[in-house]
Amino acid sequence: MVASMTTKTMTSSTQSFDTTAYPHIKEQILYWVNQFDICSFLDNHQYQQKIPGMECLAAAGAVSSISTSLQEVDAHISYNKGWLFGHLNYEWKATVPDSIGFRPFFFYEPETVLQLKDRQLTILSFTKNPANIFQEIMAINPSHVYPEQKISIQQRIDKNTYIHDIEKIQSHIQRGDCYELNYCMEFFADKVACEGIHLYQSLSNISPVPFACFYKQDNAELICASPERFLKKRDDQLLSQPIKGTIKRSLSDPKADQLLKETLQQSSKDKSENVMVVDMVRNDFSRLCKEGTVEVEELFSVYSFPQVHQMISSIRGTLKKCIRFSDIIEATYPMGSMTGAPKHKVMQLIEAYEHTPRGLFSGAVGYIDPSGDFDFNVVIRSLFYNRQTQQLRYLVGSGITIYSDPATEYEECLLKAKALTKVLGH
Repeated sequence: MVASMTTKTMTSSTQSFDTTAYPHIKEQILYWVNQFDICSFLDNHQYQQKIPGMECLAAAGAVSSISTSLQEVDAHISYNKGWLFGHLNYEWKATVPDSIGFRPFFFYEPETVLQLKDRQLTILSFTKNPANIFQEIMAINPSHVYPEQKISIQQRIDKNTYIHDIEKIQSHIQRGDCYELNYCMEFFADKVACEGIHLYQSLSNISPVPFACFYKQDNAELICASPERFLKKRDDQLLSQPIKGTIKRSLSDPKADQLLKETLQQSSKDKSENVMVVDMVRNDFSRLCKEGTVEVEELFSVYSFPQVHQMISSIRGTLKKCIRFSDIIEATYPMGSMTGAPKHKVMQLIEAYEHTPRGLFSGAVGYIDPSGDFDFNVVIRSLFYNRQTQQLRYLVGSGITIYSDPATEYEECLLKAKALTKVLGH
């Protein structure tokens, strides 16, 4: 166990290194941080986004940690002004860890932070000379041969149960209880011996996306290929980029692929779901941001990822004075793209109809930098694995409206899981 967060008295050293001669530097960093019980490896796979994130950011070991209250995070930002990495589960106010072992929320101040940008690696460490760490990283020969596995996956519910649940949810929509609800289903395997780091490498090869991460908290591991940003803060600017709207790709036929993209762009169903989430984010931001500053920078933009095309919108606002990290989370969490509208009611319905707690799925993983700025993803397209219990699980979901066809929504869930099932040998 690591110590609770206290005012920092340790000193750190920082040094930068040219990695031009090391074509596999990211994998070497990944293998190095994986030696630690607590680590984060965040990679945007060099996606050229309008609003970019950190190219590659990693953290290893823990000087101290926070898992009792977000007010401790506020205090750290105000007084310690050091890096924090960590996560929030969907059920972030729960009192016990989820089924994989992730605490409801957990932030840690790392022993070592590694930032890679334009082939320049900057290493900050409280425990070692950065030059020694660099030499350790350079000595690593990462494996490019990942053992093939065919893991037997079970569904928590069958197709008929799924369709029955969707029909009941639509009856709530018909009655006016809600307008849209994101319903998720679970897949799982027990007693599976595998290496999370190999699963992450395989998933990254199949589906490189801008908010990917490998994250470990003791025995619990997250293998994440998320295309979605939850929240980014820079100075007084707050940004959210929810995804609503998904269609498969046709990579072997460029014309067909373009037609699919245009079909999504013109889909009235997907646009209605997307704008509903945009309005939720605008409402959340209005509680945090100066009057008149909340604006939709991007509406119904279609982005292409390795497996799917997705519809993304961007909402930005200027924060009021004295808004704390805990205020932002209380006002915006969990994200509207993974709940529905109105948020409070659909969360009650989600608890009633979904067959397992979500845990870290549809939660968020990211970092807070020494200035208090942060960036967090939405944990989707992810595998969850416990090295001790050898339990593996993943969840997928879709937004349900009155116009949804339950069988089509079921197929959309399977489509979203395609990269995950491929990694698992299916």
